[in-house]
This record gives sequence, structure tokens and C-alpha cells, in this order.
Amino acid sequence: MPRVILHGSIKEIRGKLGNLIFRKLKDGTIVVSSAQPKKNARQKRRAKEKRSLAQRAHNDRFTEASAYGKAAQFDPVYQDLAAASPMMTAYNFAVSDWCHAPEIHGIEHKNGRIRVQATDNVMVTRVRVTVLDEDGGTVETGEAVKKRGDWWEFATQAQGRTVTAEAWDLPKHVTRLVMQP
Repeated sequence: MPRVILHGSIKEIRGKLGNLIFRKLKDGTIVVSSAQPKKNARQKRRAKEKRSLAQRAHNDRFTEASAYGKAAQFDPVYQDLAAASPMMTAYNFAVSDWCHAPEIHGIEHKNGRIRVQATDNVMVTRVRVTVLDEDGGTVETGEAVKKRGDWWEFATQAQGRTVTAEAWDLPKHVTRLVMQP
């Protein structure tokens, strides 16, 4: 990537110059990139392209992620992350969070406690635990409490056969894991 070193009579350069765009990043570095083709040329090129269903679905997902990022970039969680990172904005963190659902790595059930290990690239906002009997009926359900690290804990006296854990992140994506003895 070319680097721009400013000295002498030029103190700063930003914007478009011919077909080049100069951008100043948060850490002070300047990035030079070529401008996108004009809208009409882009529309003609897209009309010629044959996109597969998977490509169109991916574009639709990214459009949704971008819309979420624009709306959620003012959330204090994303603002704090952006303040601590020299290269990413709150919008970048919001789009990244939308693209990654939370993960549940494990469920432990012992001594009247159910522990759930759940992670996300930004944060897990809540975990719900459901205990089911042998017939699949709900014995007990409730919200787990955040403990040390990535662990969430739910106190129960129910002796069910199956435990289901669900984890949510800021964009309200949910991940579900079922544990059977």
C-alpha cells in the first residue's frame, strides 16, 4: 500500500484528487485508494453480471448488517470499543457484531447449578436456560446470571433429562445448544 508522507507546504491531504481518494484514518495514517466507477458504469456492469442465489443472499445479509451498523453505531458499547481501538470505528464493531452470532461452548449440570459458557465477538447480553423432562415438557426455565469470564450460571432444583441453553448478543441473534445426559 502506498504511503503518503506530508512535509513542506502540504500539511494535510484529504478528499478526491482526479481518480484518487485520500482518507485519513483515526491513527493519523493516510490511505490512498482509487475512486469507484461512476454510477451508470457500475449499473451497466451489474446488469451484465449473473449473480447466484448465494451471492444475492450474501449481499442482502451485508445490506442488513450495514443498516444495523448505521443505527447501532451510537450504542455506548460500540463507542467504548471504538475509543479503545485506533483502527476501527463504532460502525465497524456494530457490523462485525451483526455478522457473528454468539457461540455456546458448553453446558455443565451439577450440584443444583447449570453453568453455560457463551461467547460473542462483542458481548453476550443474556442467557436463558430451560430444563425439560423425559417427555419434552418444560420443568423449569429462567435467566442465567453472568459469572466470571464467559460463564453464566442458573440455580435449579429441577432434575430434568434435557437442558437447553440460549444466548443472545446485542443485535438480538440467538444461539441454542441442547445437552442430553
